Amino acid sequence: MLSRRQLLLSGLATLSVAATGGEAHEGSEAMEVLPPVLMPRIVPVQAGLPPGEIHVDPNRFALYWTLSDQMAVRYACGIGRPGLYEPGVFYVGAKKEWPSWTPTPDMIAREPEHYAQYADGMPGGPDNPLGARALYLFTPERGDTFLRIHGTNAPETIATAVSNGCARLVNAQIMELYHVVPLGTRVVLYPPSEPLLPS
Repeated sequence: MLSRRQLLLSGLATLSVAATGGEAHEGSEAMEVLPPVLMPRIVPVQAGLPPGEIHVDPNRFALYWTLSDQMAVRYACGIGRPGLYEPGVFYVGAKKEWPSWTPTPDMIAREPEHYAQYADGMPGGPDNPLGARALYLFTPERGDTFLRIHGTNAPETIATAVSNGCARLVNAQIMELYHVVPLGTRVVLYPPSEPLLPS
């Protein structure tokens, strides 16, 4: 008889297969090419975290989708580079499949050589920086913060601090997360000094 953890892991594996197969253009960096350390897994998390939340630990480049019984699915993620990572408490205010992307005025001002050409926006698709799916982070005070949890077709950027503030997963993994995360989900981006334990 399977244990609860084995059932969760088998379900996660099924989601991974479904996310990489059947939609050929949707995850060209198939999950099996990732090293084991970057694959999602079920882990225990600290007491007191309710199920159905997203918690990002920048110290470990880890994104947790919390389950019941103090467990979570742990994904390896990329985060914002120094000075652009923004800790705080947010909620998922919008969700989009193959989202379009427009660099913010701050991004254009910082690196016009990279971003000015996209000032009018870039349609969604495999080459779009937001990847296959995006969760848009809002706060009650600011509305859309322009922070996202999104996909990428560049797995080499996972477990690094290179983005303009957003958290990123490989496309196949953001596709998994997208299907289970409802609008209104609470999202916590922890300061680097406050790791989410254990890993």
